[in-house]
Amino acid sequence: MNILDHKNRTLSIRHFVDLIKAITTLPEEQEEKFIDLISIKHIEAGENFIRAGQSPRTIGFVTKGLFRYFYTSEQGSEFTKGFFNKGMVISSYDAILENSPSHYTIQALEESIVEVVPYDRFQQLFLESPCWNEFLVALLQKGYLAKVTREREFLLLDAEQRYQTFLKRYPDLESRVKQHIIASYLGIAPESLSRIRKKLIR
Repeated sequence: MNILDHKNRTLSIRHFVDLIKAITTLPEEQEEKFIDLISIKHIEAGENFIRAGQSPRTIGFVTKGLFRYFYTSEQGSEFTKGFFNKGMVISSYDAILENSPSHYTIQALEESIVEVVPYDRFQQLFLESPCWNEFLVALLQKGYLAKVTREREFLLLDAEQRYQTFLKRYPDLESRVKQHIIASYLGIAPESLSRIRKKLIR
């Protein structure tokens, strides 16, 4: 790769790097090594970043589009775990840690672009600089807080309150996500969501 090609590629894949630098001090040589790991993946609406049953090997950063994580029961019912918008890291990280198949699917709801990094090569950088541990801890803390918040909402809030919380947390998703997917995130039937909407409009 010549100097000009490398410069153009670096400028086009800085989103993931910018996130890391907002969290920790990233030495220049580590930045270069990380950039060399990144590849760009275009995913059409309805396609999967990772499918339940697959063993994930990458982590990604959404630069365009929208994803959801969802579980599928043996009967085929879908339970949406969360939404991941532009500027967020996506991964079946628990499966990576356990070296096991993913329990859930990560699906694009819109045409999306993801900066993808192979986790095994990324992990090698951990031995070279403490900045990567700082970055990973920050991500895990954010994920843990999201998990605890979700559990608290399901235990303490009724369906209408969960819907109102959804609107506050994701103010731009009401018009981008189909009703049955929002309902699966809230843990209710689409008909129940329709009734809640009508009630709040009145």
